[in-house]
Amino acid sequence: MTTGQDRAASPETGSPDEERLPSIAEQMADQLGGWRGLVESSIPVVVFVIANVIGELRPAVIASVAVALLIAGLRLAQRRPIRHAVNGLFGIAIGAAIAWRTGDERDFYLPGILYGVGYGLVLLLSAAIRQPLVGWIWSVLVAKGRSEWRDDPRLVRTFTALTVLWGVVWLAKVGVQAGLYLAHQDTALGVARLLLGYPPYALLLLITVWTVRRVTREATPEPLPGS
Repeated sequence: MTTGQDRAASPETGSPDEERLPSIAEQMADQLGGWRGLVESSIPVVVFVIANVIGELRPAVIASVAVALLIAGLRLAQRRPIRHAVNGLFGIAIGAAIAWRTGDERDFYLPGILYGVGYGLVLLLSAAIRQPLVGWIWSVLVAKGRSEWRDDPRLVRTFTALTVLWGVVWLAKVGVQAGLYLAHQDTALGVARLLLGYPPYALLLLITVWTVRRVTREATPEPLPGS
């Protein structure tokens, strides 16, 4: 018969906190796809920017889509997760199709700008109605579907503040890209797409994981001596 002490010491079960909250590194790696995921998701955009600067629009579109397909195919052949590759391919394909149809290279970035505006507004709206989107995303991706945070006023306030932060930063970075889009600064827009893509996302993710883990630890009562 396994005692409670044995179960607590078992490396397979771990503590309740460990089961509920993976490490910061694990959560960051899962959401960003690791360094390989970061690089692979950026390569098609880099290819488009460079090819468009030195050549014409349509060869740049073809090159970027071909590279995105190659990356997705390579991950599939290696039996690696293709979620990030598919997401990147989907975004590249839509932008490429619009740019191809209109003949305007800046339209390659239009879907990302529109998506960013919509995402930022949804984040702020969810915080305004006290249903912070960051909290619900945390429930799905980290808490294995559990939503006990809704019963904890501190966590509700924390997730609401984090959701507002995400929304403001998202709208700010999309605002920069929209300004460059309207100003027809095509090369600068491509550079901004790269610089304002994963770096702010990674920073927001790090802040979110650290903040929620800190608040959760503070809310956990200390065990009594001898218990």
